[in-house]
Amino acid sequence: MSAADSTSTPASSGAGLRRARLAFRTWRRTRPFWGGLLILLGGVEILSTTVVSLGPTLRVGLGGVNDFFGTLIAAVLALCGLLLWFTPAQRVFYSIVAVLLALATFNTINYGGFFIGMLLGIIGGALAFAWSQGAGRTGRTARPPDDKGLDDKGSDDRRPDDRRPDERSGADGGGLDRKSVV
Repeated sequence: MSAADSTSTPASSGAGLRRARLAFRTWRRTRPFWGGLLILLGGVEILSTTVVSLGPTLRVGLGGVNDFFGTLIAAVLALCGLLLWFTPAQRVFYSIVAVLLALATFNTINYGGFFIGMLLGIIGGALAFAWSQGAGRTGRTARPPDDKGLDDKGSDDRRPDDRRPDERSGADGGGLDRKSVV
């Protein structure tokens, strides 16, 4: 048995899969992932309704240019979803363009891909517009309070009702502090 055979154990492949999943999670949290995904799905759904015709009565649009504009709008909508993933700094611009394109599909492409693609584009654009990168975790955990409830700075962060009766002062708990009364 060689050393190469021993490294391909199920435990090492499970660790590699876990590492890849954690890397994807980290990547996903640094950009408007769900908004981009919904916009991308909306663009694909609208594109599918321009390619597949269910009859002449369901072909609603701009006459002879429907195929060109339908394909162009759906492709740009899907491109906005991808650009949201790969350039999240421009999320405001891409999300506004995506919402406007999704709204434009209502009267140009089969009622916005039978309303499904249009709604996916609008909701995805709203999610992407509202997304903001969180503060993130610093990896440093706060020190737990000591037995008296004091934090790192020495201040008591508990509510007066959570303190023991002998810890309550006149200002916080309603009881008299015997040391201050002379």
